[in-house]
Amino acid sequence: MTTGNQGLQIKRQKTTSLNPAITSIYTADPSAHVWNDGKIYIYASHDMDPARGCDLMDRYHVFSSEDMVHWVDEGEILGSDDVSWGRPEGGFMWAPDCAYKNGTYYFYYPHPSDSNWNDSWKIGVATSDKPASGFTDQGYVPGLGGFALIDPCVLVDDDNSAYMYYGGGSVCLGGELNEDMVSLKDGMKEMEGLEDFHEAAWVFKRNGLYYLTYADNLEDHNRMRYATSENPLGPWTYRGIFLEPTGCSTTHGSVVEFKGQWYLFYHNQAISGQGNLRSVCIDYLDFNEDGSIKTVVQTLEGVSSVGPAPAVNPQQKSYPAAESKVFGGAEIRKLESGQSVVTDLEQEGSYVLFENVDGGEGGRSSIELHYATAERLAKLQLTVNDKDYSLLNALSTGGPQEFGGVADITVYLQPGEANTIKLSGGHGEISLERITVSPL
Repeated sequence: MTTGNQGLQIKRQKTTSLNPAITSIYTADPSAHVWNDGKIYIYASHDMDPARGCDLMDRYHVFSSEDMVHWVDEGEILGSDDVSWGRPEGGFMWAPDCAYKNGTYYFYYPHPSDSNWNDSWKIGVATSDKPASGFTDQGYVPGLGGFALIDPCVLVDDDNSAYMYYGGGSVCLGGELNEDMVSLKDGMKEMEGLEDFHEAAWVFKRNGLYYLTYADNLEDHNRMRYATSENPLGPWTYRGIFLEPTGCSTTHGSVVEFKGQWYLFYHNQAISGQGNLRSVCIDYLDFNEDGSIKTVVQTLEGVSSVGPAPAVNPQQKSYPAAESKVFGGAEIRKLESGQSVVTDLEQEGSYVLFENVDGGEGGRSSIELHYATAERLAKLQLTVNDKDYSLLNALSTGGPQEFGGVADITVYLQPGEANTIKLSGGHGEISLERITVSPL
């Protein structure tokens, strides 16, 4: 794998996805799907920052794209606070998946039901009539529970039958779902024929052949392996390794076809250098004539655009940093260019406050931070209407006055001009030019 700061710098004209492809927050375990609206969606777990092991993973986000290069954060769709049956302390919202059947989107996620988290895993299910919002928790798959019940994956086959797979602790199980997409027809059975299975099952179909990809047990450097079968529940024929270690101790991914090209979605730790603060990457995946998967080449460039860049939201509003209020040592300064920006946000306790932010009719809005930093990685803590949205990553723009950086996240705003946005510093040198707010 290629490494270096080159891949961590913001580029003004984005023509490839770059890797990592999603940088503003930490995301892992990407499950990618193409739905009937012609977009591709990533359902990812969220490594909360600062991390504490893997127990603080929470607040699932969805990302969408029409061109494989520009990804829209659709916002948070589910968190542990929304799960009435879940672990009282929250957290532990691990690798999810989503399926679509008969007009409903089904979001599957593993979550413990007790403080004794390791022995109380269940597969939760939330539903919506939209792919990236409006999800309501419906409880969990009945009859399942216990140790290492993680990493659900659901395949809806060509005949509209649906199959669930999951597994950890070196055991992979699969079974057919009933028409309700929540209960199982005949329970789960072990998937036979896999070699060195660890976790992260993903199943897809190509040319009538079923593929099961998964993470192996190579210590601290998991690889992706795969097996194939003519039956969705096996038995499986082991085929080999197709993704070498990414520099991260874990590996987890998905394979999907979009506009005639196959892609691998996976994660690494190139931004953070920490195995519990991971980032989604995308590279091409190709097949040999016999259906075997070629070894995926990991790149800094990622994949090229397959469509036009999205137009600017006509409802977007800009809030210059010069019109904000600053505290804790932060300063508004005029540059030689005549531009006024907020500086000195590297100081502990510094922050900038935007008041009377227009939330339109209320609901989801994308917030973009336009900034400059010479640091490899700076961060700003985002608080909206007193709700903490955690740290946002600001990758290097190449210089302290190179204002090409954009960090974005989608949040919920109140109707009208009743919103406050607070950005707290103390996590590296960064200058803020403006924020923009775009209702979704």
